[in-house]
Amino acid sequence: MPDYGLIRLYREEFRGYDASKFQQDLLAGLTVAAVALPLALAFGVASGATAAAGLITAILAGVVIGLLSGAPYQISGPTGAMSAVLIVLAQRYGLEGVFISGLLSGVLLFLIGVLRLGRFIAFIPSPVIAGFTSGIALIIFIGQIDPFLGVQTAASDSAAWKLIGYFKGGYIPDGRTVLLGGVVVLTMLVTPKKVSTRFPSSLLGLILATFINWAAGWSVASIGQIPQTLWLSERLSFVSLASHDWTDFVAPALTIAALGAIESLLCGAVASNMTGIRLQANQELIGQGVGNILIPFFGGVPATAAIARTSVGIKSGGHTRMVSLVHAVGLLLSMFLLAPVMARIPLAALAGVLMVTAVRMNEWYAIRFLFGKRFKTGMATYALTLLATVALDLTQAILIGTLVSAAVFLNQLSSLDIHIQEIIPEKLRQRGIQAVGDCAHVRVAFITGPLFFAATDKFNEAFKELNEMHALILSMRGVSNIDVSGLEAMRDLLHRLRKQGGTLMISGIHENARKTLERGGFLDDVGQDNIFWSSDQAIVEAERRGCLYCQAGAKPDGDGTAGLGEMNITS
Repeated sequence: MPDYGLIRLYREEFRGYDASKFQQDLLAGLTVAAVALPLALAFGVASGATAAAGLITAILAGVVIGLLSGAPYQISGPTGAMSAVLIVLAQRYGLEGVFISGLLSGVLLFLIGVLRLGRFIAFIPSPVIAGFTSGIALIIFIGQIDPFLGVQTAASDSAAWKLIGYFKGGYIPDGRTVLLGGVVVLTMLVTPKKVSTRFPSSLLGLILATFINWAAGWSVASIGQIPQTLWLSERLSFVSLASHDWTDFVAPALTIAALGAIESLLCGAVASNMTGIRLQANQELIGQGVGNILIPFFGGVPATAAIARTSVGIKSGGHTRMVSLVHAVGLLLSMFLLAPVMARIPLAALAGVLMVTAVRMNEWYAIRFLFGKRFKTGMATYALTLLATVALDLTQAILIGTLVSAAVFLNQLSSLDIHIQEIIPEKLRQRGIQAVGDCAHVRVAFITGPLFFAATDKFNEAFKELNEMHALILSMRGVSNIDVSGLEAMRDLLHRLRKQGGTLMISGIHENARKTLERGGFLDDVGQDNIFWSSDQAIVEAERRGCLYCQAGAKPDGDGTAGLGEMNITS
């Protein structure tokens, strides 16, 4: 649904648009169509639907989502990641389950966009995304072993069990099928980049494999008839909607929506770096939502923004969303003009395309960075998410990866550093601060890190023994946030100090922390005369006031210091 944001995007996008720019968009759109054609066919089959369903998805997504997108460069359609989710759903509920889940995911995406919640998608950590992507790549690769080998093995609940089943044997690969799939794989791997930019290697591989199959007269399994219509016989209808219990599809819809949002926004982030044009995340999610609401009623599968097609459009000189529209028209013409040829494409050839695509879709840069720099937490999160994706339901995989990352983040966030120092007069005098420094009962505690519920144990541990403390100065310049638990820990410290005749002073309060302390009335309890800009000011004032312990003749500890002495507490 267009809004003022979209209208503004249109105005900026098509300002100064002329015939020259349209020509560039036209050529870029046709180039994207050539890349998208084999992928649309392959992902349609890989989703548990048909090659025609993949084409329908690419065409409608190119028009509907392209018109409503949050950036001029986004090109949407069926993707490998989405097909990995959909094949499981299709095996469990059939195509109607895919259609209903796709519709519900569209509604969710639309609501997320309208409610402007797109920014929360970015909270999923990079290792989780990388692990999830690698897991999906493995699922796609494993799912194509059967058509690549020309065999039919038993179905499994997960890709992991499917892979284990191949090692048990009991099947005989078809040599002709393997040859045709190998031709596509080899073509995609050895074709020079200069050639691939002008003519996609995947399309070239499909042409070669189809020609060999036809010339040799082999009866290798092929795509079959491609309906020349945008209105497939197998599609979602209002009758089928009424006959199903929608609650069965809530979990799959959540998975599809989460995956669609993540892929679309990641694609936008990559493209934004390439073009310098920022993606309007919420508008993009609205577009994805509307598109996925409509597509099932035509017989298509859920769509999302595709990084490969988007980057091809940008590199081909595309300027506006006309690239997406031209690419959709190109695919539509292919459906009507090339349907007899596409029907002859061997399934093994499509399997070869998907296998190479699966290997390439891994975020190799992120993986090399994690393992090359030995980020143990990131490595563990990546591996756990990957294994969960391959072995479990994809909804569970996303949840597990996110929960693990949340736990890791919480642990890192709770790493509070408290360094307690005695007063050294020489250092003060070097900075031009005149302090006597003969009181052994003044301490300065330098605190770094957020003081919230997960860090209060470390805070309490650091100050569990106050031992005749005349003045304790908390230097809090490094404390950016305090929650209610942290506030209560500080209040308890204040009361214990006062009970033994000591004073709590605070210096360098961060603005965010100050708001919490003021709201909780803590600063009033401490007293404005005990709040300072710097710890140096607090030290001078503490010595000026005099020390009750020194006046009473109390002796410092045996090591020459009083109270806690010098210690470093880090969690």
